Amino acid sequence: MSTIAAISTAPGIGGIGIVRMSGEEAFIILEKIFKPKKELNTNDIKGYTIKYGHIVSKDETIDEVLVSFFKAPNSYTTEDLCEISSHGGTYVVKKILEVCLKNGAVLAEPGEFTKRAFLNGRIDLSQAEAVIDIINAKTQKEAKTSLNQLEGYLSKQIKEIRELLMSIMVDIEASIDYPEYDIDEVSNKKAYEVLLQVKNKLKLLSESFDNGKIIKEGIKIALIGKPNAGKSSLLNAILKEERAIVTDVEGTTRDTIEEAINVDGIPIHIIDTAGIRNTKNKIEKIGIEKSRKMADEADLVIAIFDASKELDKEDEEILEILKDKKSIVVLNKIDLSERKISKEIIKEKLKNINNEKIVEISAKEYIGIEEIYSKIIEMFSLNEINVDNSAIITNVRHKEIIMSAIKETDKAIEITNKKMPIDMIGIFIKDIMEALGKITGESVSDEIIKEIFSKFCLGK
Repeated sequence: MSTIAAISTAPGIGGIGIVRMSGEEAFIILEKIFKPKKELNTNDIKGYTIKYGHIVSKDETIDEVLVSFFKAPNSYTTEDLCEISSHGGTYVVKKILEVCLKNGAVLAEPGEFTKRAFLNGRIDLSQAEAVIDIINAKTQKEAKTSLNQLEGYLSKQIKEIRELLMSIMVDIEASIDYPEYDIDEVSNKKAYEVLLQVKNKLKLLSESFDNGKIIKEGIKIALIGKPNAGKSSLLNAILKEERAIVTDVEGTTRDTIEEAINVDGIPIHIIDTAGIRNTKNKIEKIGIEKSRKMADEADLVIAIFDASKELDKEDEEILEILKDKKSIVVLNKIDLSERKISKEIIKEKLKNINNEKIVEISAKEYIGIEEIYSKIIEMFSLNEINVDNSAIITNVRHKEIIMSAIKETDKAIEITNKKMPIDMIGIFIKDIMEALGKITGESVSDEIIKEIFSKFCLGK
């Protein structure tokens, strides 16, 4: 394979910039452009060492640098690899990359360093996918889940399942190759027991996706209510900053405002929507339609009512939206002396809600805000999501493959129960193993590999 090079740090001005180079000629190219303070022979240099010097081009010094050496096979790609750490800045790192390319390297494709790590057998495909998840992680739990996958937690689970299936295949192959031995009955019994184990393990992985999806994508919450009910004030109180404009004028918010916070290591996306009411204003109407759409798509709807005013027809339309949704009702403005809406009135109007899902607050005085946090944590069991020492599925591709494997396992169990020839069970077992191989990379197509690595950034 050719020697590749790319900038591995984000574009822009920073303390340092890194240009990475990997391949058989990485050190040969480096010798042409790197002038160390002390003479060195790259053939003699040890891996995991750093040398100080300058990058030069035609006797012109480009920058003062530190070069890290990683010798094959003990490198990220398992090839000879070096990382040139220069001063940060757009010009310097681009110039160093340009010099590398002029002296024989080729520009790396997105994710090509990690792709080589996969193709050279240092990591499997699920571990490679974890790299991009770590880069994109927005919270501690998401980073920890991705790190577990990078360290092979999921790979280990898949390997254990495949080994169980392989133990059945050994008996099946033996029964086909040595028909004179009566082992069909033993194989059927063993197959049934093992397939049940396999199904249970696959189900546990599949069920972990519910938590995995929350960890990776977070929870989308829509704030809905009439104009001036206090949606924008609540958003500001939750964010602890003046993000949304708050005035006495109704209809101030005409489009959605989306912000994110971190609750118990889970990203929470809060969407402030336009006040829902009957209006002739075309722009406001568009905003209200958006509000209804956001409420329909949200994982949780927080409906806000002005507790100092009696419920009217528009309020009851908002309550109607909540009937089939996971929701919290917020009674705002409890700091005002006059109270027209109580928990009892809400429960009478909305039969599927109880006291636990009704919160009384004053967004203006920051009263009751912590209780909303507590309700969100409780409703989504956020404090029960444990990412330590466990494999949690966060990738939709993995989830779909596991669901497919479960279907094939069910078919194999059905065949076993019907006492059909043992070699027929083997057909389904091979399908299960092939499906699971798509997660770790043993049986994945080149198109899928290309698609996965195309999502990576340059230099990784």
